[in-house]
Amino acid sequence: MSATNGFRDDILRHLKYSLGKDEAHAQRTDWRLALSFAVRDRIVDPWFASTRTAYARQAKRVYYLSMEFLIGRLLEDATVNLGLMDQADAIFDELGFDLKDVLSDEPDAALGNGGLGRLAACFLESMSTIGCPAYGYGIRYEHGLFKQSFHEGRQMEAPEDWLNQIHAWEFERPESAFRIGFGGEVRDEHGRAVWTPSEAVIAEAYDTPIIGWQGRWANTLRLWAAKPENMFDLGRFNAGDFYGAAEAEALARTISRVLYPDDTTDEGKRLRLKQEFFFTAASLRDILRRFKSEYSDLNLLPKKVAIQLNDTHPAIAGPELVRLLHDEQNLALEDAIAIARNCLSYTNHTLLPEALERWSEGLMWDLLPRHMQLIEAIDADHQRSHPDRKVAMRGDGDVLMGPLAFGMAHKVNGVSALHTDLMKKTVFEELHRLHPERIVNQTNGVTPRRWVQAANPRLSGLITEAIGDAWIEDLEQLEKLVPLADDAAFRERFDAAKRANKADLAQYFSERDMPVDPDAMFDVQIKRIHEYKRQHLNILETIALWQAIRDDPQGDWVPRVKIFGGKAAPGYFFAKEIIHLINAVADKINADPDTSHLLKVAYPANYNVTLAERLIPAAELSEQISTAGKEASGTGNMKFSLNGALTIGTLDGANVEIRNLVGAENFFLFGMDASEVVARRAVEGHAAQAIEADPRLARALDAVRSGTFGEGFEGIVDNVSGHDYFLVASDFTDFYRAQRDVETAYRDRDAWIRMAVLNTARSGWFSSDRTIRGYMDDIWHARAIAAE
Repeated sequence: MSATNGFRDDILRHLKYSLGKDEAHAQRTDWRLALSFAVRDRIVDPWFASTRTAYARQAKRVYYLSMEFLIGRLLEDATVNLGLMDQADAIFDELGFDLKDVLSDEPDAALGNGGLGRLAACFLESMSTIGCPAYGYGIRYEHGLFKQSFHEGRQMEAPEDWLNQIHAWEFERPESAFRIGFGGEVRDEHGRAVWTPSEAVIAEAYDTPIIGWQGRWANTLRLWAAKPENMFDLGRFNAGDFYGAAEAEALARTISRVLYPDDTTDEGKRLRLKQEFFFTAASLRDILRRFKSEYSDLNLLPKKVAIQLNDTHPAIAGPELVRLLHDEQNLALEDAIAIARNCLSYTNHTLLPEALERWSEGLMWDLLPRHMQLIEAIDADHQRSHPDRKVAMRGDGDVLMGPLAFGMAHKVNGVSALHTDLMKKTVFEELHRLHPERIVNQTNGVTPRRWVQAANPRLSGLITEAIGDAWIEDLEQLEKLVPLADDAAFRERFDAAKRANKADLAQYFSERDMPVDPDAMFDVQIKRIHEYKRQHLNILETIALWQAIRDDPQGDWVPRVKIFGGKAAPGYFFAKEIIHLINAVADKINADPDTSHLLKVAYPANYNVTLAERLIPAAELSEQISTAGKEASGTGNMKFSLNGALTIGTLDGANVEIRNLVGAENFFLFGMDASEVVARRAVEGHAAQAIEADPRLARALDAVRSGTFGEGFEGIVDNVSGHDYFLVASDFTDFYRAQRDVETAYRDRDAWIRMAVLNTARSGWFSSDRTIRGYMDDIWHARAIAAE
């Protein structure tokens, strides 16, 4: 029996015996689930073999703690990594189905918001590809991040429903459950602190295998769901209190229901801190359980366990691990602190002070009283070690989670060269002076399996035909494409692949009543909506361009489609107003009969991984326009470059490294650098000066203020023309100039494609495989092993 026939039989077997359907009555979802189960069958053996090998070799394991794992759809990812895509395509063709339609039926797991979660997902896949024994730990959000829609241009939020049907990839582990407590009191019993929580939930594990390239190794993503200690109060139910009978279950499920609950209220803050402690505490208990199943000497913990904190969300891991080692394992406090620090490392993702979490001491005392005692002890110990320096983990009545994470980590890493350098000079300046060896850099990367091979099969097929398939697990092999940038036949095929991707996206837009011309330039900005990412700079330049076209409709304009995508946090009013403005501008410009053939604005709702996989392969211009010094790294910028889009951007985050690698002549630079940003902010009235100096900006702002695009945008105008902390006004003129340079370059299509080829060819360094090897060498001191 051929491999294809065996695979086909397994799909049909699952359709019949796992789903209870026959071929005649099966729906698309049934076929997708049957395929998923058949693919999953082929993952389980290497998954088990990897686990057995890790135990047999007594390997050091990496534990990656993250509030977000933006894994997206897993079926295509797994099918590609197992080399089953061609077989699956042939089987479904025989069955009379389009495999693309079957794959697209899978819900997009809503376990993240943006780059932080997508990075975590890339890292898990790369660790599996490399053979680094690892677990990812997070929360199994029932709804995750909200589903975004627009009503009269405004963002509306509804629950994501990705778990409303069978999730084929997870295995429930009811035997892996831990009681997680909150509140209560701490008593001294014979010189030992004993914490007695006043409330508790059960953290129950759900495991998803993450298979690496060619199925050689598989690691585990373990997500925690919150369950009540007692599911149902029959006495209250029989007494007629039907709602009260299920109260414990409802309160417990609240913890794992929604990603990033609105924390503008006290209850929202309380829930978010509960979430962070819940998954961190459960993960640490699981880590210690696994360690103690192999070893009895806790001094070995740093040699066998590496725990990476992805941002400050799991920063409570420091005090919790100390508590477990000191209170429950009876180690001396100073030994517990030292061992915990040697296990823990921390990735910083932001230089924005407001994004470095801080929790009020009152909330901490109320929710985690023992941890508050230990934070005080850890802080005092650090200050005793450095009595001449004023560096504290607490301040103004708050616990400062950034300094706490730094103080309890043996390594702290930034995620791009510029970001790491700025960390040393800004948010952690004093801590860096005290611990100059602690901060290291690990520039982010993305997995080429998902973001080129699977997302862009036309381009990946062209690359493989040209240089072979070794690039899939050694992305720097793309350098072999550099000479082909001067090959006219290769450029023509590269252009054809991009044009076909654009046509696919145009069809997608057309089906959603957003008709666009696939021959226009596709100019894309997709990311979380935030002032520092400056979507409002982009839309103001769009308004100015529209006004210029209206002034000279017969001019030599390059047709352009401005594409936006992204969500604003529910409580972030200004970001929501930016969304409203973009949609209002789109309504006005797209309906203009004099300009709509030259300029369109598209803003598809509910941006997620799946939509990114549509947009990035079709993009020709990548907007990476954050205020210099504010974007830690970015990974979207890397995905765009790998897929042959040119970047217009500032010297911020990994843009710096992208520009250095692809060549300054293949990158559209504008704006101030980080040092100039600091100096500009010190200039009184800098925004007013910039507006006065550029009539185009003044006119665009006047149009917004006067109601050309509707009412209610005064806040944006006042911000840009007033405080303008993110320097939209000051960077506008150079941004407008750079956009015209883009148009000049785009008119020479052949030269543009040559630049695009070089972007792909020279972006191979931005592989998450390379990033993970850096973590393994510089931070985790872990090594790759092969499954037996």
